[in-house]
Amino acid sequence: FIDRQPLKRLGTPEEIAEGVIFLVLNEFCTGVSLLVDGGMTM
Repeated sequence: FIDRQPLKRLGTPEEIAEGVIFLVLNEFCTGVSLLVDGGMTM
């Protein structure tokens, strides 16, 4: 699985949390799907 990832590693809990925090704090984003997957769905 990791070999298919462009970054060749899994995301850390902190990296996932950064995506969540971005969506929670950004009032201008509405109805957004933010993919935090290391480039897997480029």
